[in-house]
Amino acid sequence: MTSWERTPSPGAIRPLRSGEREDGENFPHTPPSAVLGVRDTDPVKRERSFVVLAQRYWKPIYKYIRLRWRTTAIDAEEFTQEFFLRAMEKNVFAGFDPQRARFRTFVRVCADRFVASYQRHRHAKKRGGGMAFVSFDFGAAEIELGAEREDALTIDAEALFEAEWVKSLLQSAVAWLREDCVRKGKGVHFRAFELFHLTEESERPSYEAIAEQLGISLGDVNNRLVYARRHFRAAILMALRECTASEEEMNDEARIVLGASF
Repeated sequence: MTSWERTPSPGAIRPLRSGEREDGENFPHTPPSAVLGVRDTDPVKRERSFVVLAQRYWKPIYKYIRLRWRTTAIDAEEFTQEFFLRAMEKNVFAGFDPQRARFRTFVRVCADRFVASYQRHRHAKKRGGGMAFVSFDFGAAEIELGAEREDALTIDAEALFEAEWVKSLLQSAVAWLREDCVRKGKGVHFRAFELFHLTEESERPSYEAIAEQLGISLGDVNNRLVYARRHFRAAILMALRECTASEEEMNDEARIVLGASF
């Protein structure tokens, strides 16, 4: 894993302090809710929304099934693929009721129900092939599962699902920030963020060390970190808006990811 792919802890990205300002740069556009989009009458919009949700949840679901149901990697891959295929075909996610649970809890419960049912009917003819419209890198997920948790088969599966959901969200925000900074010619901004937030805490360099390494002043280090943190936070909120059904749910999830100070 390269350093930029490491996931910063949620609490590491603090809100701006009084006096810190926007710098005029554009933030990520505000996307529509994919949770609501799966109910759209337009089939193209429904599929697009489903793809967003599948990309966000496939890895937490795969790892959850692997541990909760004590399956082999091959079975967990089959269950995950089939779960999302069935969810798309039957428009399962359109049945979400935000008054009863968070969407991520709803997805996990749906996966449990699916696996329990599917295991009872595995004699039925299996479909061939995968999901052409979204790629699931199960090999990488399995490697992560082993590398992250040597005791993976003894930990609480629900806790892992929650942690994996947060990790997936943060990693997507890191990837967006990196690409956005490169596109705007602000590679130094991302590099400062990478050095300070994506380095192991025990090895995290000081502002002085970052300034020396990047050949900029201490004030520039602070300014570039302010920029990167602000945009990273915006990217998280963008991703959360896609996979929640209401402003209230989005804010509740943001407090979990960004901390009580959100």
